Amino acid sequence: MTTATSARVHNFSAGPAALPESVLEEARRDLWDLHNTGIGILEHSHRGGAFDQVIDEAEADCRRIANIPDNYKVLFLQGGASHQFFMIPANFLTKDRSADYLNTGVWSKKAIAEAKLYGSVHTVCSSDDKNFSYIPAPDKHKFSSGAAYCHFTSNNTIFGTQFRAEPTPPANTPLVCDASSDIFSRRIDISKYALIYAGAQKNLGPAGCALVIIRDDFAQSGSESLPTMLQYRTHIDEGSRYNTPNTFAIYLMGRVFKWIIAQGGLPGIEDINEQKAKLLYDELDNSDFYFPTVTDHGSRSRMNICFRIRDEALEKPFIQQAEAAGLRNLKGHRSVGGMRASIYNAISIDSVRALINFMHDFEKKNG
Repeated sequence: MTTATSARVHNFSAGPAALPESVLEEARRDLWDLHNTGIGILEHSHRGGAFDQVIDEAEADCRRIANIPDNYKVLFLQGGASHQFFMIPANFLTKDRSADYLNTGVWSKKAIAEAKLYGSVHTVCSSDDKNFSYIPAPDKHKFSSGAAYCHFTSNNTIFGTQFRAEPTPPANTPLVCDASSDIFSRRIDISKYALIYAGAQKNLGPAGCALVIIRDDFAQSGSESLPTMLQYRTHIDEGSRYNTPNTFAIYLMGRVFKWIIAQGGLPGIEDINEQKAKLLYDELDNSDFYFPTVTDHGSRSRMNICFRIRDEALEKPFIQQAEAAGLRNLKGHRSVGGMRASIYNAISIDSVRALINFMHDFEKKNG
């Protein structure tokens, strides 16, 4: 049985993903006694003073990290990012209108399928022709006129691709982003978005909560004929506590926000993430044994690095031996195969170096 004193391994899981160890230590303490109240975080009322402090600090730190303007609301909602796939079109898309979607992977396809339940979808661009192994260049983006909004997925976890910059839809078209797998991994200009959302379980905290940052006027333009729980204005009016929220997830996100600030905020985090990604991509690009699945350098994700071995028969033993060596969750998604190293914010440079060292050893034995 694993104990609290057991050595931790290098966790390259795509999600739920690694959390900062200092945050886990704080959570272990606060599960027992939050702020010397004699009651743990899991037991506090979501409307009590102790949790007021937790959620107020979480929002304040989130705003500080991303320099969120005053005309945006910060929400902590249940259902994860998949809930937002239908909540967004339910609020902002009608049968007589169309929304623009950029199709760059599995999660954008799922979002498109949900949107079609409420109105029409115009595909701005797609990388489906090459199994989503690249991000279509801006000159390939064909936006429609008068779209209700434009939606894109900033980082594609499964395929290891990432937008380097936001797409630029026509003026007055609200920009909406699923940033689940790269939220707060780099600098971001919130003012470019009408709504940005992210499942917490990759860079922000545990599964079961989604961060939603939404501009006031966009939120208020949503349908008023929806069930109460589906309206953004409901959660804005009730401060994310219309019903009992995932209090522990919000607490843990708040601790992660403080950790991000301690790393130097988004500029510091971005610098570290660039270093980690460069180490691993350089190793892959200079190898005759391994190769990256995303060859377009401008499309490569800094969060999810997918790679293969030229002799595919060696991939299964690679994953098995990596597990035994304390390098966990490196198996690639079935859509891509091979290996995937998810190097989110909480993954240290030392973990990346440990992976590279293992790759060297494995190649010496099998090359």
